[in-house]
Amino acid sequence: MTEAERIKIAIVDDHTLFRSGVTALMSEFDELKVVFEASNGQQMQQLLLKSELPQVVLMDINMPVMDGYEATAWLKIHHPKIMVLALSMYEDDKAVIKMIKSGACGYVLKQSKPRELLEAIQSVVQKGVFINEIVSGKLIRSISSNPDELKLSARELEFLKLCCSEMSYKEIADQMFVSPRTVDNYRESLFQKLNLKTRSGLVLYAIKNEIFKL
Repeated sequence: MTEAERIKIAIVDDHTLFRSGVTALMSEFDELKVVFEASNGQQMQQLLLKSELPQVVLMDINMPVMDGYEATAWLKIHHPKIMVLALSMYEDDKAVIKMIKSGACGYVLKQSKPRELLEAIQSVVQKGVFINEIVSGKLIRSISSNPDELKLSARELEFLKLCCSEMSYKEIADQMFVSPRTVDNYRESLFQKLNLKTRSGLVLYAIKNEIFKL
């Protein structure tokens, strides 16, 4: 593999041992080149001025000075071609949704194996999206689908829009003046129609398709 073919990545995480470990592991793959590592979003901004630009940034969420949300939103404005993979310890719906809204292309569990992380990076570069353990591989096809062709009902679209908020399913049911069981039915119907598995997948679908201006 030539130097030009290698995917350039950066790691932004405030935990030095974890960050150094990821850098060492990713450096072992011929397909990747780590151009820099930073302890927070502000340091990332400084390094972008004097380092080779990465194609993908592995972004921690909770960091001092400038956290992952702010750093990702900044990248989306100032370096829109740089893609962000959020790094998360947990499958936290609210955190993942907020990162996606900030501009992340997906997220990677910190406990993922090195090969899985490599595949996530490659997926983001090749397909523009990767959500580990949240959505099926069919998401890519779902993103390019026309909601009208999928025959989503008005109530399903309303439910999908409310999923993009931080309301619980019970609060969504109250907002829609229906029972929690009815909301469950909307959710399961959308999972089946869109080939998705969780709420975060629904939110990513809605945002990527620009169904709603969030």
